[in-house]
Amino acid sequence: MIGVVIPAHDEEAHIAATLSAVKAAAADVELQGEAVRVVVVLDACADGTARLAREAGAWTLPIAAQNVGAARAAGAEWLLAAGARWLAFTDADTRVDAHWLAAQLALQADAVCGSVAVDDWSAHGSLAGPLQAHFDDHYCDADGHRHIHGANMGVSARAYRRAGGFAPLRCSEDVALVNALERSGARIAWSATPRVWTSARPQARARGGFGDTLLAMARSLSDSRPDVPGPGAAAASPSLGALLLPSPTCAAAAAR
Repeated sequence: MIGVVIPAHDEEAHIAATLSAVKAAAADVELQGEAVRVVVVLDACADGTARLAREAGAWTLPIAAQNVGAARAAGAEWLLAAGARWLAFTDADTRVDAHWLAAQLALQADAVCGSVAVDDWSAHGSLAGPLQAHFDDHYCDADGHRHIHGANMGVSARAYRRAGGFAPLRCSEDVALVNALERSGARIAWSATPRVWTSARPQARARGGFGDTLLAMARSLSDSRPDVPGPGAAAASPSLGALLLPSPTCAAAAAR
């Protein structure tokens, strides 16, 4: 059985679309009918996320940690206890590709780190165009990248247990897990094949995560263009900020 973990905190505006995309990926013929169980970890949700998740056919697991690392870990443990052999992770404001799960498994690695794309920058108003251009210039969306996103990860049950699982961190829990996987000797595929589109919304859920990195980029662009109002201050995660620099793989590809 394949397990999918989706942490959520008040995501009623996005969860239905997210689960619809995951459902399509679970029905991929390349999975040859293998069962896929999806659990939405309801972390201190006070809106309609739980109802919408259940209506979409997902299992729900309520917790009150307000901590994305703890939420991912709780979902993973629940699925491991249910017999999952592979754990896939995404977020509640994403849309995975219809071949997302099959693409992870096809890489035949202990773990998969995928890239992310953004297809709607309009929430950033007049900065949408410059922000998209800046992101496209500084983000490596190609095989061999070194990005780490909880919105696009997969790991075998065995490798996850050996690495010790997700730590209860409020941000960069994905980076900590990958570091632990590397120390444990896991074979990691850094691939752009499993596709995920994520939100560019200014209202970031995890402080210091991907959303905050985009806000910091928008602030920097606004400071360089005083005629354009920018977003509120945001502090980017050091790990994500560093990973937005062009990777050697992308730089080499561009030089060919």
